[in-house]
Amino acid sequence: MKFKLRQLEAFRAVAEAGNITKAAKVLGISQPAVSRLLSDFSGSVGFELFTRRRGVLIPTSDSRYLLAEVTRILDGLDHLDDLRRDLTERTVGHIRIACLPGFAVSHLPGVLVDFLKARPGVTVTLEPDRPERILEWIIGEQYDCGITDGFLGHPATQSQDLFVRSVCILPKGHLLQEKTRITPADLAGERMIHTRRDSRFFQHLSRAFSDYGVEINSLVEVRQFTTACTMVGHGMGASVISALDAEAFRHEGLVIRPFSPEIFHRLTILRPASGPTSPVVLDFIDAFVESLRPFLAQQHREG
Repeated sequence: MKFKLRQLEAFRAVAEAGNITKAAKVLGISQPAVSRLLSDFSGSVGFELFTRRRGVLIPTSDSRYLLAEVTRILDGLDHLDDLRRDLTERTVGHIRIACLPGFAVSHLPGVLVDFLKARPGVTVTLEPDRPERILEWIIGEQYDCGITDGFLGHPATQSQDLFVRSVCILPKGHLLQEKTRITPADLAGERMIHTRRDSRFFQHLSRAFSDYGVEINSLVEVRQFTTACTMVGHGMGASVISALDAEAFRHEGLVIRPFSPEIFHRLTILRPASGPTSPVVLDFIDAFVESLRPFLAQQHREG
């Protein structure tokens, strides 16, 4: 037994309106068309759908039971259409994001606030951890996207690299704050707070100092740029870090100056290689990349 959707709609419309004339107006079709749909539906179910009482069509006892199920089906289809529209417009869904700890407390919350304001039906899980764990989660498809650094490639992932400019940060009142650009020569003898020696960023920084014939005067070795920002803000040493992290601490009185020669902090956005990525996740990635535009190295912005 097969029913047509229009038959179900006509049955519910007449049951709610009490007559065919009103139901026809609700459905936007002619009265004969409604009568024909009811007749066909009645023939399919094998019993009378309505009795007439004082000019009003009243559902029979059998059709009252049927009406409840028809209403549930039609309401479900309405919900499905709403869901389709929301997905098309990217206003619903759930995003699982893994990120470096520094992002979870600095730049990313602001990006998410702006992103979610326009998408009230979207929810997010945000999990910070070290790069090794982020890679494991993406490979295992436990998260939709990961924001990491030091990524060396993996066949189970799709990746997008972003190159963030670096700056020198100094405590307020430092003698070097009068300079418009800081070089390794300027930092000779300065106590430096820097990333771990096994990081790619430190390797680039160390090479830049070597090219100037200057040795890094190491004070503190840290994992996160945000730690360096906090320590420099309290008057402890100087540092060369990502311009993005420095900007988040500008209000705390850091002196921020361009660093030369240019070295970059390479961020990588990871996604699982298998299966399609949902539109709302892709929209989030686009929003995140756009939020980084002011901090990206010039030669990489167009990529």
